[in-house]
Amino acid sequence: MKNIATTALLASVGACFYLNSAVAQVVSAAQATETVQPAAAAPLSGVRLAGQGVLRFLGFEIYRARLWVQPGFDADNYGAQPLALELTYQRNFTAEAIAKRSIEEMRRVGSFAPAQAARWQQALQAALPDVKAGDRLLGIHQPGVGAVFKMAGRVVGEVPDAEFSRLFFGIWLSPQTSEPGLRQELLAATRTAGQP
Repeated sequence: MKNIATTALLASVGACFYLNSAVAQVVSAAQATETVQPAAAAPLSGVRLAGQGVLRFLGFEIYRARLWVQPGFDADNYGAQPLALELTYQRNFTAEAIAKRSIEEMRRVGSFAPAQAARWQQALQAALPDVKAGDRLLGIHQPGVGAVFKMAGRVVGEVPDAEFSRLFFGIWLSPQTSEPGLRQELLAATRTAGQP
């Protein structure tokens, strides 16, 4: 049994964002391939799909996650490389719930002052829309710049803070994530290419 990581974009970033502790199951890569919608066009130039997974809570699907990275992506140094993470929600969540849970999960990745947490939570809440089942939220990590969030191909918000972006995407990609199984699924192609 383990705590739910989030998701995101991003994510994500589903029920895992407002549940303080929960039990999650990540389906195998084969099952994820069957349940995740067909790959869309790459969200950034020069990236490829690295992996995908489905996060479940008590048997219910919370979100589907897909990660795009550039060739040669180094998972141990994810914060220094551009990447995109898409979450397709299977439940409704408010931007407030997503932002609050994101900050809690970001604390697993790195430490920051309460005043900084409050600023980041407010900025993330302003950058994200409320989401409904079926919504796809894409988060783009821009090293040294910050995070951009898109829905239906248009920018819905951004947080122009490099440290925020590194910690936010660390919810899924850091070795300290609360969902190591989902991290492995997202990084599947990088492992098969000889990367960690």
